[in-house]
Amino acid sequence: MSELPANVTELFPETPAPDLSIVIPVYNEEAIIYAAVAGLTERLDNDFGFTYELILSENGSKDRTLDIARQLQNRHSQVRILHSDVPDYGLALKRGIEEARGAIVICDEIDLCDTDFYRRALAKIQEENYDMVVGSKAMEGAKDKRPPLRRFATSVINLMLKVGLGFQGTDTHGLKAFKRERLLPVARRCVVGRDLFASEFVIRAQRERYRLTEVPIELEELRAPSVKLTKRVPAVLKGIGKLIWVIRVRNR
Repeated sequence: MSELPANVTELFPETPAPDLSIVIPVYNEEAIIYAAVAGLTERLDNDFGFTYELILSENGSKDRTLDIARQLQNRHSQVRILHSDVPDYGLALKRGIEEARGAIVICDEIDLCDTDFYRRALAKIQEENYDMVVGSKAMEGAKDKRPPLRRFATSVINLMLKVGLGFQGTDTHGLKAFKRERLLPVARRCVVGRDLFASEFVIRAQRERYRLTEVPIELEELRAPSVKLTKRVPAVLKGIGKLIWVIRVRNR
């Protein structure tokens, strides 16, 4: 495991806000949310030398996710809850980014909580002055332990993004860290929600020539996806079509 840079505080400008904001969209996660947040806050408190806030952006859950999230907020002073009645991963993520107060924002998943990615991403931002670091489950060195169908779907989507939008990386969805002040305007210009917001965010940042890089991650999900793949496909295809129209045709 890589070590956090000794002068990590230099990553952040002087501000009364937390050094780092961690944004995690949550939807129907009652089975894992309590243990995941408890474990993440323990690692952050014990192993990292910065202040942070953990934003749980709950969106439209039908189970006890929101109630448990509120319990966590009462238990942990760093936890903040955002709530929306609409189940939309992308809009939940976008709202979390807009509400974040830290100079650096990390977008994570409740079934990952990958603090090793935090270390490596912060080092990249500091030592090489990148604006955004994407955790790739598809690049060389990554270990994607998801079922074959899920890996195949990722490959197809990446191919469509490359052909349709000129995407030049290996992954857009999932873990990412970025300088909030520089990338917030890009997030606000994004026009799609659901699964494609994360992709649009990365693609727009790349097209606008912000400094991006990728690092390989190990991905092993703790539970099946909260939304089935068959239900996600139509929305993803529609979203890609909208992005091609807006970005490539209308140049917006």
